[in-house]
Order: sequence, then structure tokens, then C-alpha cells
Amino acid sequence: MKYCSRCVLPDSRPHLSFDEEGVCNACRSFESRGKINWVERARSFEQVISHAKEKSSGYDCLIPVSGGKDSTWQVMTCLDHGLKPLAVTWRTPGRSALGQANLDNLIALGVDHIDYSISPNVEKVFMLEAFKKLGSTAIPMHMALFAIPLQLAEKFSIPLVVWGENSAFEYGAKEEEHKGFELNREWLKHYGVTHGTTAEDWVSEKLSRKELTAYFLPEETKMEEKGIRAIFLGHYISWDPQKSLSEAKKKGFISRLSGPKTGLYDYADIDDDFISLHHFLKWYKFGFTRLFDNLSLEIRFARLSREEAVEKIRQTGLQIPYKDIEKFCEYVGIEDKEFFEIAEQFRDKKIWQKKGECWSLPHFLIDDWSWS
Repeated sequence: MKYCSRCVLPDSRPHLSFDEEGVCNACRSFESRGKINWVERARSFEQVISHAKEKSSGYDCLIPVSGGKDSTWQVMTCLDHGLKPLAVTWRTPGRSALGQANLDNLIALGVDHIDYSISPNVEKVFMLEAFKKLGSTAIPMHMALFAIPLQLAEKFSIPLVVWGENSAFEYGAKEEEHKGFELNREWLKHYGVTHGTTAEDWVSEKLSRKELTAYFLPEETKMEEKGIRAIFLGHYISWDPQKSLSEAKKKGFISRLSGPKTGLYDYADIDDDFISLHHFLKWYKFGFTRLFDNLSLEIRFARLSREEAVEKIRQTGLQIPYKDIEKFCEYVGIEDKEFFEIAEQFRDKKIWQKKGECWSLPHFLIDDWSWS
């Protein structure tokens, strides 16, 4: 494994690549922000707003929300620009009490809202199948997160869908693939965190096509006929997690009081008790954790040095979400031991090395890491 000379991300991270100076494409993307004319981007957003209002026959836009600080910021921004939004949430089966409180606070900002629940009989089977086949508990989540808002936008003929930041731009992608401001099927295929699969790929004897209805994207031709656009707000307004947090807190957003469950931030991934498993499984597959992603962002924003980030990783350790793993296992009907046995099957042997009973990562970022 090799690590970016500027942040702490390794070359095992999907879509990450290094240039001749050893700097990753995520850091280079961030660097390019300084060349962006944000005043011009803001004018472009005004044009998007005008177009949505002209096309609208009711709701001007649809905003996919969880209740987190970013979706709170999205709602605030759209309301400030005079849009009439419909907020839509895929209701996670692992929703936390804090997540519900923040979602209630978001709705109270003044939006109509749909809380979309999928049958737990379907979700349990799908989540376990995805975990066993591809080592990811979050494939159903990401499919639902993207498909449900687009389905409803098509059904209600809502001309604009407003997402937050473009993760491909923030976390690393080929430059030609993240330049766009629209979320389309090509983007979803590469960056929708579904391992390139679609709902159709999961139709089986265990999961019928009808049972998977909520996970299917609407027909592309119908979206085009109705002129529905799905944009990234971060393309038009410079995105900073600390800035969106500050703005969301002014409107009542609450962070996790007991500190972060995983990663660096006490305000991220707090609405869903199952999302921590998705982040934890990166350790087996790629040899890094959520903390590496978060610290790399802080380095790019010049709020932290690379040396301080490495020390933070050393002090924090692995952050195994035992309680969330227990909740997940109870939900899908397996024992905790089986969870780790399945996870072990997806350990990447190209980067992991076993000595005795211990697995380790040769050339790891921290020399004296405890592999026991």
C-alpha cells in the first residue's frame, strides 16, 4: 500500500490514484476549487432555480434528506432561494433516536415530507444477501437512497432533485467523471456504492422484482420527457462540512453528545445505527477506516496537518462498532460470530498479510500499530 503524500488515504481506496508527486486525485480536486468562479456558479444556480419554478406545477424541487447536517443545509438553501420543496427520506431500519429528532427538526423548517419505509421482510433478506455476496451491508441502502427520490420526482413531475455534495469530487474520481453537476445513471454506476449492480441484478427466488420495486430507478425516457434534472448543490455552492454544520446548528441540528461512533465527526452518520458497519468493512476490503476519510478532508481544509492526522489515527484505533454489529445481526437473523466470518471472506489478500494468528498491513501508515 502507498499513501498520498498530502493526506492519509491509501491507493487501495476505490477510484483513488496518485500523480507523479504522490498526491491523490481527491487532493488535486480540492486544490482545483481555488480556480472555480463561485460567483458564476451562484448565477448558474439562479438559472437552475428559475427553470425549476417555470416547469413546476406544484413542488419546485425534491430534496432527499436524512435529517443530517448536510440535508438540513440543503433544505435551508432551497428555502432561502424561494423554492417550494418536497423532502423525501428512505426510512432506515436502524434509525436512531437522535436521527429522528434531527429529521423532525428539519421538517419543522417548513417543508412537506415523505418518510418512505420498505418492508422489513424485504430489507432483511436483501441486506444479508448483499453482505454475503459482495461484503457490503449498505448496497440496499444506497439503492433506496437514490431510487426512491427519483421515483417520486417522476411520479409528482417535480422538475428538480437537489442532492448535496458530489462524493466523486470530494473523495476521488477520474477528473472527467466528476466534472458534471448532474447525478445520472453513469454516475450512479460508478459512485452509487452498489458495486455496479442494479435492482435487476438482485431479482432471485428470495427477492422478486415486485418486492424490489422501491430499489428500481424510474425509466430514463420518462425523466427526460418531463425534463427532470438531478443536481449536486456542492457544484454551485462551495461545500465545507464545518460550514454546513454551523448553519444547521443555527436551525436546531444536534450532534452526537458522546462523541463520534466512527470516524472523526460527532455530527456525521448519526441518524442510522447500521451505517457504521458499512464504514467498518472498509478495513477488511481496503485497509483504511472512516477516520482516514474524515482526517483527509480536514487536511485539505488546512485545519489539520498530516502529522496530526497520523497521530489521531494512532490514538483512536480501529473503532469497531460492536453494539451496531449486534443490532444488525439481530435484525437480519444471524449470530455475531457469523458476521465476522462473512467479513473475513472479503479481506483483500493483496494488501493483507498473515503472521501466525494475526493479520497485518505491510507498510502501514503507522509503524507501531497493534495488530492483535
